[in-house]
Amino acid sequence: MVDRSRDQPQAERDGDVAAALPEIGGRDVVAYLRRHPDFLDHHPEALRLLRAPSRELGERIDDFQHFMIERLRGDVARVTLEQRTLIAASRGNLATQGRVHKAVLAILAASSFEQLLQTVTTDLAVLLDVDVVMIGVESTTVPGARLSLQGIRLLKAGAVDELLGAERGLLLQSDAPGEPVLFGSAAGLVRSQALLRLSFGRGAPAGLLCIGARKPGRFHPGTGTELLSFLARTLGITIAQWLNPPG
Repeated sequence: MVDRSRDQPQAERDGDVAAALPEIGGRDVVAYLRRHPDFLDHHPEALRLLRAPSRELGERIDDFQHFMIERLRGDVARVTLEQRTLIAASRGNLATQGRVHKAVLAILAASSFEQLLQTVTTDLAVLLDVDVVMIGVESTTVPGARLSLQGIRLLKAGAVDELLGAERGLLLQSDAPGEPVLFGSAAGLVRSQALLRLSFGRGAPAGLLCIGARKPGRFHPGTGTELLSFLARTLGITIAQWLNPPG
């Protein structure tokens, strides 16, 4: 016997299956809802599929029940959207937390000062899912110069306060081109950046951790700053310990 069902179009096969299923009546739906009174708690989108009933109450008389149901339907849609947005933000925060923790562990695991700088300027871009990471240090040397052995960009004296402000520890910009003095030849990649103050101890020059991403909006003023501040503080303390080992 030859099975010709495979030769049927999918729409026809679906129609045959639907015709074979028993028809569900209103009583069946009501009976199901009585057995599952929490159905709308688990499937709030079903409320948007229902049409609010209307009643004929005479001329110049409005059915407020109809408007109340429509308003409730809008409230359900709004709450559902807010829940989805909150869940997405929570997942994003968890992902960022995991990346920063891995970056901090990589900084602490460096076995030498040179390896530490290599980790920051190379590995952190991968760990943080960005495109470029640089360290800037204020100096009286030519601004923008790069110490090839250490991977550090030199900034003019007072540059960190000019960029961040005297009282601010970081600056997040959602859509700003990268500055060559901060990112060197990789400045053209940067469309969103995080600039974080680095402190190497009393009497030491000011520093700057420059993180750049090619995707606009990667960093923005509304982003939580606690994790980035923790990363910058860890890096500053670690660099200070390598520069001033305990006697």
